[in-house]
Amino acid sequence: MSRIGKQPVTVPAGVEVAVNDGLINVKGTLGALALAQNALVKIENNAGSLTFVPTNESREANAMSGTMRQLVNNMVNGVSKGFEKKLTLIGVGYKAQAQGAKLNLTVGYSHPVVMDMPAGIKVETPTPTEILIKGSDRQRVGQIASEVRAVRPPEPYKGKGIRYSDEKVVIKETKKK
Repeated sequence: MSRIGKQPVTVPAGVEVAVNDGLINVKGTLGALALAQNALVKIENNAGSLTFVPTNESREANAMSGTMRQLVNNMVNGVSKGFEKKLTLIGVGYKAQAQGAKLNLTVGYSHPVVMDMPAGIKVETPTPTEILIKGSDRQRVGQIASEVRAVRPPEPYKGKGIRYSDEKVVIKETKKK
């Protein structure tokens, strides 16, 4: 059996998990998330902890038990604590401004780039060169952060652009004659 799939998911107080009709519903203080249940994995709810057991001995069922366990664990953490990604802007005149559900980026183009944030995603700019993307769905937070970074990815010669706060950009040496 998958090593990750063997570990139970503990459900903290204030989070409700319901498994019915092939759907896993998780409700908490930060929202509600749903996930389709896989037929290869059986989910057991034992008084505050969820266990994931493969329905047969196939390699696919074994792998899917670990995958489902981690997806449900991310849902439980998301509705209780939430997820966040931090981006930084490097470059002269590069700045970001959050206005409600919109993010205005000035990153060296002739026009400002305006991005609309989907429901369930909050964006903040503590300083003009920092962007905080928060939400309860880990996949959507990462996807939105990736789309913001793709507006102006860091370039390898000066390092200018939008990067994750923990990202290291290797600077190339310029061409010599």
